[in-house]
Formats: sequence, C-alpha cells, structure tokens
Amino acid sequence: MDGNRKRAQWGWYWFDFGNSAYAAVILLAVYAAYFQGTVVGGAEGTRLWGVSMGLAMLVVASVSPILGAMADYSVAKKRFLFVFSTLSWIATALLFFVQKGDVLKGMLFFVLAEIGYRGGQVFYNALLYDVANTDEMGRVSGNGWAFGSIGGIVCLLFILPPIVISKSNVMVVRGSFAFTALFFALATIPMFLWVKETRTAKPLPVGENYFSLAFKRLGNTFRSVRHFREYIQFIVSFLIYNDGILMALGFASIIGRVLFGMTQTQLIIFMIIVQVTSAIGAYVFGIWGEKYGFKRTLKWSIVLMILAVLGMIFNPSLTGYYFIGALAGFALTGVQSLSRTMAGLFAPASKSTEFFSFFAVAGKSSSFIGPTIYGLLAFSATQFFTRQGVGATLAEQYGQRASIATIAIFLIVGFLILTSVNEARARQAALEYAAAD
Repeated sequence: MDGNRKRAQWGWYWFDFGNSAYAAVILLAVYAAYFQGTVVGGAEGTRLWGVSMGLAMLVVASVSPILGAMADYSVAKKRFLFVFSTLSWIATALLFFVQKGDVLKGMLFFVLAEIGYRGGQVFYNALLYDVANTDEMGRVSGNGWAFGSIGGIVCLLFILPPIVISKSNVMVVRGSFAFTALFFALATIPMFLWVKETRTAKPLPVGENYFSLAFKRLGNTFRSVRHFREYIQFIVSFLIYNDGILMALGFASIIGRVLFGMTQTQLIIFMIIVQVTSAIGAYVFGIWGEKYGFKRTLKWSIVLMILAVLGMIFNPSLTGYYFIGALAGFALTGVQSLSRTMAGLFAPASKSTEFFSFFAVAGKSSSFIGPTIYGLLAFSATQFFTRQGVGATLAEQYGQRASIATIAIFLIVGFLILTSVNEARARQAALEYAAAD
C-alpha cells in the first residue's frame, strides 16, 4: 500500500478514536445517567433525554444535505468537519457546569455537543472515499469502528479510577466531561494533519454562490433517484433499524440505572465491556462483510441485536445485563460499520458527501422519532402504572421495559425491508453513474 494512503487511513482511524470517547462517556456511560438521575430525576429525566437527542438529530438532518453538497463542490469536507468538531469539543467541556436542577442548561449544552458530534460524522464518513478505494472500504470502515471502540475504552479507563476512589463524587463526575472534550480534540490531530482530500475544487459558475449551487446539485441528486432505487430502499431500511440501534445506545445507561440500580462505577465497567466487544465486532464484521457479502453480514448483525434487545426485556438480573451488553456491543458496531460501507458502495464517488448526507439525514431524521417515542412512552407508561397503584420504582421499571419493546420493533421492521435490497444491482447503479458523470 502507498505509504501516504496508509498514513491517511490511520489519521482517519484516530478521529474515530476520539469520536468514540465522546460516545462512550457522554452518550453511554456517564452523562446520560447523570442527566436522567441527578440533573432531572425519574421518568421525566428519561423523557427529556429523549427530547434532547431528538432535537439534535433534527437540526443535523436539516442542515447536512446543503452543507454536504457545498463540501463536495468546494472540497471542504475537512473544514466542515473541524467546525462541527470544535462545536462538540466546546459544548462537551461546558457540561462540567451542569449541576442538579440545571435542566435547561443540561439540555442546551448536550444538544450543541450532539449537533457537533453527529454533524461532523457526515463529513468524516464521506472522507472514507479519500482514504480507501472500493475494494478496501469494508475493511477500512470496520477498522475505523474497531480502533474507535478502543478510544472509548481508553477514555473510560482514564475516568474510572477517580470516580471509584471518590465514590462517584459529583465534581469528579462533572470533571469527566471536560476531560472527554480534551481527549476527543487531541485524538483528532492526526486526521487533520494526515488526511488529504483527493478531489480538486471546481470554480464557481458565473452568478452562482455555494448555497445556490448546493440547492441545484441537491435537485439533480433528487432527480437521479430513479437510478438509485436500491440505494433509496436501503436508506429506508436503515432509517428504521438505525433508530433501534441509537435508542439502545442512547438509553443503555438509563436502562441499567432504572432496572438494576447500577452505580456510576458499574455503568462505566458495563460500557467498557460493551466497547471491548464493539471493537471485536467491528473488526470481525468487516472481514465477514468482504468474505460473505455486506448485506448478508449486515442481516446477521441485526438479528444478533434483536436477540440482545429481547434479552433486555425479559432479563431479571444485573449479571444477565452484562452479558446482554457484551452481545449488543458485538452486534451494534457491525450494524453501524456495515451500513456505512454499504452507503459508500451504493453512492457514486462524485457525489459522495451528498449521498452520505442523505445517509445521515435518514439516520438523524429517524433518530428524532425514535428517542422521542422512547422517552414519551417510558414517561407515559410510568404514569399509567403509578395510577394503577404500583410503587414509584416499580412503575418506572415497567415503563422502561415497555419502551425497550419499541427498540425491537424498529429493528425487526428495518430488517424485513433490508431483505429485499439487491446489493449487486445497487453497486452496479453507482458504477454506471460514475462512468457517465
């Protein structure tokens, strides 16, 4: 392999290393549970967490298609990635100032951090074209997820000892947010130094600006939909099953806290286990995708995820939840990595960022629906059981189990739609478009 391309791939991996630290600490192990249990409390905390996630996804879904088209034409993917990442770093650090009762502040800073995190992923994913050719996309994408999961583990291992020693002192917990922001920022340096965009920027046509041009290019992309019917069908399936994945990720620590009374230390250990199996899953599914076919392997990973979610509903013990988390970790990065690979293979290279934007729009738009439904259902079900005379703790647990069932529904429906996607036809459509472009 050319030395520069290998170094660019490692730079790309390092961004995922830092990116995953944010996901591990903010979304999974610490802030989600801190917001739900300490900042707000009870079923209302679950509801507001779902609303916060949904609002962030909605903003990203609204702006990413236009920005994606602009980045494709001006070759500015790295520039946009830096802007969104900077927003995430700053807002994540500001979470340090969120204390008990600071509900609005806690929601605002988290929403801004999420917009930066999710928005940056659009441009990070699109840079896969600049660091890998078609034959190695599956392996490189899987390696990115695997190495990224290691980043989440390393960050959790840094923050775990102070939290254990201080017995989950609130100041130490809040300090972990600022540390995560710094960890995320430092880990991305190789990306911005080593990754180069391979396409050449085009001069603006007379009388055009980037915004008007972006709308025109998006219009052309919409008119090309007939040619990419398999891609659109894949996006519809992704929109649905990805909702289930993000709901499981976004509420995992809340589920652990409500159903099993997990402490902050136990949650961090739980997420370390999830991150370890995620790294293994990303690597293994990347190999299996190239060997057995990406669609077939994606279906395997979704089935494993469905089994994990069903286990969440019926599992009665904390020990069982650790095993379920290990299985879910192995499966979920397979789903995410293989979905990213298929989105790349199904899209023509000349419109990579635009198509990844549509990929992101599907995920973010659906994610506004899923977490919101989960939060509202958990709150409503808790209220219902409370009115039936069930104790507050038990009512909240019943509400969580009812909401977990919606995760399984999203995964099953998305899986059924995916089964009818023709992978060979989708890849051929992208090649034919590229040849004619």
